[in-house]
Amino acid sequence: MRMHSESSLLLMVDIQSRLLPVLEDGGQVIEEAAWMGGVAEALGIPVWLTEQYPQGLGHTVPALVTALTSPRYWQKYHFNAHAEAPFARALAETGRRQVILCGAEAHICVLQTGLALLEAGYEVFWLSEAVGSRRRDEVTLARQRLVEAGARAVSADMVAYEWLERCDGATFKEIHQRFLKARSERPLTFR
Repeated sequence: MRMHSESSLLLMVDIQSRLLPVLEDGGQVIEEAAWMGGVAEALGIPVWLTEQYPQGLGHTVPALVTALTSPRYWQKYHFNAHAEAPFARALAETGRRQVILCGAEAHICVLQTGLALLEAGYEVFWLSEAVGSRRRDEVTLARQRLVEAGARAVSADMVAYEWLERCDGATFKEIHQRFLKARSERPLTFR
């Protein structure tokens, strides 16, 4: 199954200020989520961010907030974002059936949200470079469990190029200049 820009939504789960410092590779999670969010916004793809109990975990990290121009924020108390009725209704109303999923913590909120989205009939894509937990093994187990349930593990490049579909025209040239060109030189950790 391929990802299509007109069917996709990028969902960033709980990339929050008091949570990120304890994550392995937290900096990469932020950097990759911001990069993917920039590509999504440039292509007109909705970017949604959840915040789990922000009174305790803080709000979305400032680096991500400043990198995005028009994300939609959702406060949640369930670990599974889809269990929040306003979120589930709004997602259904978008008509978008492909959810590119990233965030923290992989084995709790990202996993539970992904499983619920699959149960609700959405296609779920695990954005491998932009998912984190306190322990790397938790990320590996969460990814494995979600993939076994029907999700697909993908890289940010896979997502960007599938959304673009072709290399001619102004859209590709803009995205290539702004996002893709410098990316080939950065080392990444895939989870």
